[in-house]
Amino acid sequence: MSFGQQGGPPSQWDPWKPQSQQPWSSGGGEQTPDWAALAEASEIRNRRRRLFFIVGGALATVGIGTAVAMAVVSANGSDDEANKPTSSVSSAAIPSATGTAPSFAPTSAPPPLDPKDFIASKAKDTAPLSAPILFPGTQLTMGSTVYKKGTTSDTKNCAAADNVQASLGKILTANSCTQFMRVSYTKDGVSVTVGVAVFDTEAQAAKAKSQVNTKKDIVKSLSGGAVKAFCNSAICRTTSNSYGRYAYFTIAGFASGKNVTEKDTAVFGIGDNLAEFTFRQIHRRGEAQASTAASE
Repeated sequence: MSFGQQGGPPSQWDPWKPQSQQPWSSGGGEQTPDWAALAEASEIRNRRRRLFFIVGGALATVGIGTAVAMAVVSANGSDDEANKPTSSVSSAAIPSATGTAPSFAPTSAPPPLDPKDFIASKAKDTAPLSAPILFPGTQLTMGSTVYKKGTTSDTKNCAAADNVQASLGKILTANSCTQFMRVSYTKDGVSVTVGVAVFDTEAQAAKAKSQVNTKKDIVKSLSGGAVKAFCNSAICRTTSNSYGRYAYFTIAGFASGKNVTEKDTAVFGIGDNLAEFTFRQIHRRGEAQASTAASE
């Protein structure tokens, strides 16, 4: 029995159409697939897929680059004023260079008061004054050296025989000395007496000092308390000086009565130290009064 073809011409196979029929050979007997045609169709499909992925990847890359660029532009554009050149920023953002500069009233601190002005004359040197005020305490420490303090004396009679040699008394009286104070210190058998003469003016004190001969116009030693008698008959070392309205004198020697020579550095040292201390005390007196006047 033979069967004829049904429904018209046989359908053509299209590899891109899922429902198309695969072609068969025209030979009689059992029909077999055309393997060469199938292989060629598969290769065509693979080439198309590769082309699709290449084109699609390129488009995706362009899309991502565009998105990043847009993001950068968006971020940079968030503050347009900050990225504009100076000439394009609004004038309100730049202070005017022609504005009037603030002005201030000129001020200046007054010059500090000179302490020496307050110990140069009786008119300004009005603070209380006495030997215990000028030489306070019971001992004196200078550096690592401690001097024991003896007694003090204070008198209005600058030429009193107990205070000075007669020749020094005449000089003090001639220059209108108004007060004479003494104090003594000692250490290791070496003692010193400091005498301070007070005048109304600096000129009077300077003149009196210039007239003194330290070999004969000398202050007398003062004993008492921790200080034994010294320099009553022995050769001793003497000095004189002045500062402000004050003239001050020293006499230093051994408590044993030994004569002082140029080799006796301990005697020179105690005399120089106490002369320096007297100068400092007078200067501090000026500083204290200057400070008080400046705060009023």
